Amino acid sequence: MEIKNQLTMKLQSLSENVGIARIAAAAFAAQADLPISEIDEIKVAVSEAVSNSVIHGYGNDPKAGIIECTMTLYEEMLEYIVIDYGKGIEDIALARQASYSSDPERMGLGFVFMESFMDELEVRSEVGQGTTVRMCKKFSPRKTH
Repeated sequence: MEIKNQLTMKLQSLSENVGIARIAAAAFAAQADLPISEIDEIKVAVSEAVSNSVIHGYGNDPKAGIIECTMTLYEEMLEYIVIDYGKGIEDIALARQASYSSDPERMGLGFVFMESFMDELEVRSEVGQGTTVRMCKKFSPRKTH
């Protein structure tokens, strides 16, 4: 697949940066011919992934590490990859279940939102090494007359 555009950001693990990732994801998605409702879904999915890195990956420690967000535009697909080098996830299948959270203060719906709002969701993680979340949204390319 040919890359039409790509953006990579490195964010400190601060909760304030979740909003920055969210806005960047929406601005990047605006290049595709998507309805506003789908751009809103992308914003939620990306902000959930970044938020998971801040809260779970790095334990809300702003000095703990960096979160990498790569956004790629292809002819018929947007791809968002969020990487942290934090604690990792022991049981990905369990973490993806609705209402599961390692933090009792959380609702545990992050992966549920990501999966329902995006066309593809892939989660790779290694304990003590970090987590990579890859999400894709497919679309029909714009027709030029």
